[in-house]
Amino acid sequence: MTTEIKYEPRHITTDDIKNGCITLTGGDGEESKLCMIQEEFREGIDAVKDMGPSVTFYGSARLKPDHPEYVKAEKLAYRIGKELGYRIISGGGAGIMEAANKGAREAGVESIGFTIRLPREQDTNPYVTKEVPFHFFFARQVSMSYSTEACVFCAGGTGTMYEFFEMLTHLQTGKIGPIPIILYGTEFWAPIKKLLEEQFVGKYQTISQSDLERFIVTDDVDQILEVIRISKMRNGEDELN
Repeated sequence: MTTEIKYEPRHITTDDIKNGCITLTGGDGEESKLCMIQEEFREGIDAVKDMGPSVTFYGSARLKPDHPEYVKAEKLAYRIGKELGYRIISGGGAGIMEAANKGAREAGVESIGFTIRLPREQDTNPYVTKEVPFHFFFARQVSMSYSTEACVFCAGGTGTMYEFFEMLTHLQTGKIGPIPIILYGTEFWAPIKKLLEEQFVGKYQTISQSDLERFIVTDDVDQILEVIRISKMRNGEDELN
């Protein structure tokens, strides 16, 4: 039985922010852009800072509901919501993002969709309980990872790769605290890990072996749930110390 979660309509759009910033800055182009960036950060962080524990999902918008990776993502999000009580964050679009929000809806937990305006318009999926729209990719990415307990990367394209490598770089450089980076789906991710091992670590030595220990590649949902549980406990202890 699915618990009914009330949808909270977006209370501000990117056009609202743009028009407000143009008014505030008297139409100055550069000042308006800086104002928009600041307001998008504010909107995104305000949306997640008090929502409780959450897990962020990344992945392709192109996968259909009957695709095995879509089904896997939906089931994982459901178990995270049902068994851990965590909220789900995604980009709010189709494919893996929709699957994650759908799993959250079925589990009876809240989920946020951090949507973005693209040249080929992206529709918001019907399963988000709150939508926060963005114009700038970097403001969106910071908001999606701001207070998450873990990041789950499913099969995806260049956008997913960008998001994965950015998160890996933040961990590598200590710009964010240690959180689990889970590459869900060995068929998709194992070759990418092998590339990193052979080319980046082995042949060119442009990253360290320890960087490969910052993420896991797995199909095991029970393992993923345990990793998230342990991380939450560890981070809680760190906050007390």
